[in-house]
Amino acid sequence: MNIRTDLAIENKEMYDEENKGKGVEISGVEVDKKQFDENINVTNIKITDEHGSQVLNKPIGNYITIEVQGLVDEADVLKESLKEKVAKAVAEELKKLVQFHYKLKVLVIGLGNDKVTPDSLGPYTASKVKVTRQYFLIYEAEGDEEMSCVSGFIPGVMGTTGMETAELIRNAAEIAKPDVIIAIDALAARNIERISTTIQISDTGISPGAGTGNMRKELTKETIGSKVVAIGVPTVIDSRTLILDSLSGFLKDPVKAEKYIEENGQDMIVTSTDIDQIIKDFSDIIANAINITLHPGIYS
Repeated sequence: MNIRTDLAIENKEMYDEENKGKGVEISGVEVDKKQFDENINVTNIKITDEHGSQVLNKPIGNYITIEVQGLVDEADVLKESLKEKVAKAVAEELKKLVQFHYKLKVLVIGLGNDKVTPDSLGPYTASKVKVTRQYFLIYEAEGDEEMSCVSGFIPGVMGTTGMETAELIRNAAEIAKPDVIIAIDALAARNIERISTTIQISDTGISPGAGTGNMRKELTKETIGSKVVAIGVPTVIDSRTLILDSLSGFLKDPVKAEKYIEENGQDMIVTSTDIDQIIKDFSDIIANAINITLHPGIYS
């Protein structure tokens, strides 16, 4: 079946299912799992060659998945404590891809549309990241021991700006001259439970609008000129994926069912009923993690 997902961990899970087992080894793919906390699990999938890339349908690189259980169900006081723990876990993994140094320059991009809730993760997260480039300009500082030179940019979407997002980001990068671009965006998942539990970090770039099915030009080191680290949270599920995956164990002829949906169904995006709270919680977590990573002398 043609199951749509932006998560490397779900591609690996589908490969395991198709091969009738869990943890099936794939040449060119390295998987490392660890538990950060009682409710927080981390899975690092490293694709090392073209064979691994083809099997998992992802570019060569690192895909780090942080999964947190109970965030939506916790009472407010306990939730804030858990959010802090998750932010530290995300920061610990992000530091492996973005290493702080005295002259580090970073451009943080909030991809998406803040007028459409499931697509608003990027703008809301970027607005909470501490931007510092203005201080470096005012004091003509080359670097700092406690904080990075951080620029922020929320480019909007082509439907409201009339301009290609990748072009806007390329121009912003020419001004900021970043060592690294951190791009935050909404993703699509296979499993509805991942919408309230999962964060993916990767160092292979990103296609703006991928989560909501409106893919634009890719943002990669080759297209932008700077290393691109993507942070995403699945906020939507393709309706066809939801139907086929939910009924996979009951369909006598999955191929025929998929063909029927393709010919008679409509392309729709499904999200959770509490997506507003999910966007708030995960934008808080990711922004906090970015601040911890880029400004170690201010945040801890």
